[in-house]
Amino acid sequence: MFMQLFQWYKTRFSDPNLSVLFLLLLFSFIVIYLFGNILAPLFVAIVLAYLLDWPVTYLMRFKINRTFATLIVMLLFISISIFAFLGVLPTIFKQAASFIRDLPTMLNQGQAYILTLPAHYPDAIDPVTITHIIGTIKSYLVDSGGFLLSQSFASILNIAALLVYAVLVPLMMVFMLKDKNQLIASMARFLPQNRKLAAQVWSEMNGQIMNYIRGKITEILIVGVATYFTFFFMDLRYSALLAVLVGLSVLIPYIGAAAVTVPVAVVALFQWGISPEFAYLMIAYGIIQTLDGNLIVPILFSEAVNLHPVVIIISVLIFGGLWGFWGVFFAIPLATLVKAVLNAWPAVQADLDDIELIEK
Repeated sequence: MFMQLFQWYKTRFSDPNLSVLFLLLLFSFIVIYLFGNILAPLFVAIVLAYLLDWPVTYLMRFKINRTFATLIVMLLFISISIFAFLGVLPTIFKQAASFIRDLPTMLNQGQAYILTLPAHYPDAIDPVTITHIIGTIKSYLVDSGGFLLSQSFASILNIAALLVYAVLVPLMMVFMLKDKNQLIASMARFLPQNRKLAAQVWSEMNGQIMNYIRGKITEILIVGVATYFTFFFMDLRYSALLAVLVGLSVLIPYIGAAAVTVPVAVVALFQWGISPEFAYLMIAYGIIQTLDGNLIVPILFSEAVNLHPVVIIISVLIFGGLWGFWGVFFAIPLATLVKAVLNAWPAVQADLDDIELIEK
């Protein structure tokens, strides 16, 4: 058995570049997994600086030095962030509070309707079963409400930390963008020498990751804005809150669209009942989802690496379970990275075998 393991190791890691690539990936995973909470501001700053590097590089084409380009981009980024927090989030929070306030009324209406089902369908529905189901749902909602309340108090206690992050993250972003080349050169000194394969994989992935992130942010904005105006003009309650949920649902392929349809349908059903307005809203919502899947996604991600839907879903589950929101956001790029590494691994070994045959 030990001989087989040794032979496997010798076959797979005979090239130093392969060993370095494996160790770099393993080290990165361990650091993020073990110290993710502690280094969260640093990781957030790295991700945002990576996203904003493209407009900084674009401005430098007009003979603007990197420092001035960084200041311009950061001012725009901070302005947009302040507008989102002061202009958009209060409306969303207000509608969320209204939804929570109206939730008991909606539940009572739903309970009253469910209790009428045994009278209409006595042979198919048992009243005892209905009562048991309603009791179970109430217990779950009470427990969930207590959990949300505790989390709210915990969030209030963390306001000081959030304020620190609000200053610390932009400050780190400025230095990362302004001194990008110096920081990369300084980090390269601590990396092993045999990193040719790692550099090759990163070079292949860099453009794909950037295209994916830009496309995903564009998709969120398009779907969210289109959904908001549709819900607003059709006078659906909690239109901003539901539009944000629909926009963020595109982060989770296949699963997100199906999951967010439930609150949209429930709110529309309690507002209008089974009526033409309900049907019109669901048709409009279905058109948005159809255009997103068949028009927006192919245009924005035409150059994306082809991954099987099962692989995408598994990646979302694994990386989302490991790193939460950011794991879901980067699930597809991470899956593409794993695919690129696996594709490069046997290719390098095949090249080594060809060299040995030539030498013989």
